[in-house]
Amino acid sequence: MHKHLSSIDSPLALHGMTNAQLVELAAEIREVLCNLVCERSAHFASNLGVVELCLALHSVFDFGKDRLIWDTGHQVYPHKLVTGRYHEFPTIRTRGGLMGYPNPAESPYDLFMTGHAGCSVSTALGLKSGDDLSGHTDRRSVAVIGDGAFVSGIVFEAMNHAGGMDKDLLVVLNDNKMSICPRVGGLASYLDRLRTTPFYSGLKNEVTRILNKVPLLGDPTERFLAQLKEGIKAGLHGGMLFEELGFRYLGPVDGHDIAVLRKYLKMVRELRGPILLHVVSEKGHGYEPAAEDPVYFHTPPALNGKSSSAHAGKALGAYTEVARDAIRQQMQRDPRVTVMTAAMCQGNKLEPVRDEFPDRFFDTGISESHTVAFAAGQAKAGLRPIVDIYSTFLQRSFDQLFQEVALQNLPVAFMLDRGGLTGPDGPTHHGAFDVGYMRLFPNMTVMAPGDAFDLQAMVEFSTTHDGPCSLRYPKAQAETVEGPRQPVQLGLAEVLRWGADGAILCFGTLLNDCVRAAEMLRQDGLDVSVVNARFVKPLDRVVIQRVLSECPFVVTVEEAALAGGFGSAVLELAADLGLNASLVRRLGLPDRFVEHGERHELLADLGLNDAGIASTCRELAAARQQLPRSIGDQKITA
Repeated sequence: MHKHLSSIDSPLALHGMTNAQLVELAAEIREVLCNLVCERSAHFASNLGVVELCLALHSVFDFGKDRLIWDTGHQVYPHKLVTGRYHEFPTIRTRGGLMGYPNPAESPYDLFMTGHAGCSVSTALGLKSGDDLSGHTDRRSVAVIGDGAFVSGIVFEAMNHAGGMDKDLLVVLNDNKMSICPRVGGLASYLDRLRTTPFYSGLKNEVTRILNKVPLLGDPTERFLAQLKEGIKAGLHGGMLFEELGFRYLGPVDGHDIAVLRKYLKMVRELRGPILLHVVSEKGHGYEPAAEDPVYFHTPPALNGKSSSAHAGKALGAYTEVARDAIRQQMQRDPRVTVMTAAMCQGNKLEPVRDEFPDRFFDTGISESHTVAFAAGQAKAGLRPIVDIYSTFLQRSFDQLFQEVALQNLPVAFMLDRGGLTGPDGPTHHGAFDVGYMRLFPNMTVMAPGDAFDLQAMVEFSTTHDGPCSLRYPKAQAETVEGPRQPVQLGLAEVLRWGADGAILCFGTLLNDCVRAAEMLRQDGLDVSVVNARFVKPLDRVVIQRVLSECPFVVTVEEAALAGGFGSAVLELAADLGLNASLVRRLGLPDRFVEHGERHELLADLGLNDAGIASTCRELAAARQQLPRSIGDQKITA
């Protein structure tokens, strides 16, 4: 039992604590975090890095009244521990337990469910504007954002707006020289210069006082001195970029010195207008291995060595690794092939590709919209770019997918990692919607591999096809389907087995579950077809027409949202062909946000494992037998 943490039921308890007591509390929090990551995979280095900042914020502000938004919400574990969730904390990232991100359903101190980066300044400014209009002008609004997320275009849109509105907004820039991987770009270099020139903080006050005493003697001397004055201020004034946007810049401040942090926060609490407080922290602080290797310790496997249950096909590695190796092969074969990722080199396992092809690998930072438009430019110049990105993150680039890629019919390959359920990361990260939004676009070819064999072939297809392509794969161990296989060809499905009693149409890597379900049904006396659809756009009209015409029931299976997904595409085709679709059942992700839990648990809950698929088939077979004979035997053809 932890002396301080166990007695905190509200962050208001921190207001009466001394700096020494808060240092003790910080040590307790780090112990809890270390104990957690010994038992299961969890976000680690980022949370170790914000312990003191979290305690300082909660000890100065009252966020029961004031507003706090944590950008990139995987860093909220210390926040959860001091906002009444200490006793529930061991359940974090488990089915039915606490979410690993802010969750308004858990606590009034979590205002938004923030799973990705860049929106905190916008939402904090909106909160302040709304509070002022509602008469709550005494409420302060605070956004905590990391330097990796700060490059997101929406951040500068928000800061531009905030500078014009002149609202009382505090942006805490948590500068740890990282996103998940080391950050990139011009802003990173700018922050490095600010961090390494701390003399600015003291010197600029003296210079400003002296310059303010310079008399204005009239034109043209007046103009000359005014220009000289502003030039000297610009040269010595740290944070000039932020000042020009309308923010008062303060810092840099040691992000692990609670006393200094509280001093600065108390000061800015009394200041008016937009303020940017530059805090320098260390990812992994307090646990030396994490501080030395924050990339590995972003979300490390359980440190006690325990692993999840064995999974068929484990020798193949994860689908992400299969995809990475296929990208590498294509880059070796074709010098036109490039690859880019939005700050997720480690998540996409692209380090070997980056090291082998440094001139053709591009980490664009957390800037997904830019990434897609950048790829379009490369494609227009004759290259074959691959955009390797998480399904849920690509949603930020919807307009660029439309305007810059699909409308121009450019050969950009979109490889959507985490397509489907991502397990403990939960609804902010589940790749649920890409099938629906990608198949909307003319010129776009939309694929999903049934297994590792398909994935390798589809990467090659996508880098040779003259038009944009999308292919998705899950965060899971790779599998292969046994037996002879057909090559991947545009718009053609693969019939793995044909049966007269029903059919399972699978789009994606639940294919092995479908094969196992068919084997269960065979033991029940039901002979069921299994089709690996491979493409949702274009659909294999010949195979699907035959299935709908000849099979008494059809079950479509996809690890994606049912609305607008593969099953919907099958029903649309049935309607276009005038076929009977009354005994078509769609299995996929329902019209709700699926909570967190282990992927196999979530699939079972949704009837998307082999047992669930077989059960649905049995229900449909039984329903057909109960129909009047004249209806049950009726076949409708095009």
